[in-house]
Amino acid sequence: MSDVIKSRREKSQKRKMLLAQTFGVSCVEDLKHVLGTAEDSPIKSQRYEDEEASTSKTVQTAEGLVYRDSSTFLKGTQSSNPHNDYCQHFVDTGQRPQNFIRDVGLADRFEEYPKLRELIRLKDELIAETATPPMYLRADLKTFDLKNLGTKFDVILIEPPLEEYARGGAAVAAGAPRNFWSWDEILALDIGEVAAHRSFVFLWCGSSEGLDMGRNCLRKWGFRRCEDICWIRTNIDSPGHSKILEPKAVFQRTKEHCLMGIKGTVRRSTDGDFIHANVDIDLIISEEAEFGSLEKPIEIFHIIEHFCLGRRRLHIFGRDSTIRPGWVTIGPELTNSNFNSELYASSFEENPTTGCTERIEALRPKSPPANGKVLRGRGRGFARGLRGRSRV
Repeated sequence: MSDVIKSRREKSQKRKMLLAQTFGVSCVEDLKHVLGTAEDSPIKSQRYEDEEASTSKTVQTAEGLVYRDSSTFLKGTQSSNPHNDYCQHFVDTGQRPQNFIRDVGLADRFEEYPKLRELIRLKDELIAETATPPMYLRADLKTFDLKNLGTKFDVILIEPPLEEYARGGAAVAAGAPRNFWSWDEILALDIGEVAAHRSFVFLWCGSSEGLDMGRNCLRKWGFRRCEDICWIRTNIDSPGHSKILEPKAVFQRTKEHCLMGIKGTVRRSTDGDFIHANVDIDLIISEEAEFGSLEKPIEIFHIIEHFCLGRRRLHIFGRDSTIRPGWVTIGPELTNSNFNSELYASSFEENPTTGCTERIEALRPKSPPANGKVLRGRGRGFARGLRGRSRV
């Protein structure tokens, strides 16, 4: 019990520190005076007098005044309240609005949902038990024939070094020259040849023209787009405005998209041996990597592994930092290779999926029955709990 209280006190202190930073006070103790909850807080009339004196003093010394934010110009407007205008706070401080969303980390997200927390823990344990040893292959993907891998994969994660990243400063900050890919080159990859008859592809496509070009790639490879996972990048550790802006951008871009495609026929209600739907959401909120880095959030691996029970997983354009048990990693930036096609294929002779335990099956979210199978009763005609739900 003491650990729970200690944890809650630490969270409360962090929230107070963020609130103090929002109000621009030096320490948490000063919040009482700013919010007017201190015992020695001045009465309303006295506060007005102080504001009048402060205003007159500002007018007298206007020539030497330095404005550090826009609060002076927003008095009397809704935007002067930092609780309601995080966009203005971003303009003033460089702190993105998403920085203030609480409990977004994998450790804190399910604290108030014990059954979901247990489900995630059990699935992670089962995934770790059934994972194959990590294999990796250094190869030039412009010339390498993916069919030489000798396996049809259930899941393919593609993380291309887009030209968009070069425009965003990755080429400048990387130090060493990088080989960025155009969408025509990505489209030429023979992904369909290494995809199983029922499989999924996850394609990182940036935040500009990639949303349209990524869909073209999915169609060419034989996949249908079914989801769009969005990564919202926070900048808590290094607040500030974008160093390099996209030439055609209207806003500062703080997100990236990962398109998900499906091949073959897979239904949530009947194919529980291959997919577990609705375990995770289509949103990732995490700290962006340092300027120039192409690293993506590790949470994308968790989303994929929780969703698809297939054990044959391929990561294209991987790096040494992304080598992971249960995955084959291939890319030109790897420094070594250990891939053996025959050894890898032999790992799936007995069971190509992770399987499922009775407890996981009991805890995982289930799809509602099809509309035609809902038992209609008297009165309003819907079984309890099914009103307005249209998911199949």
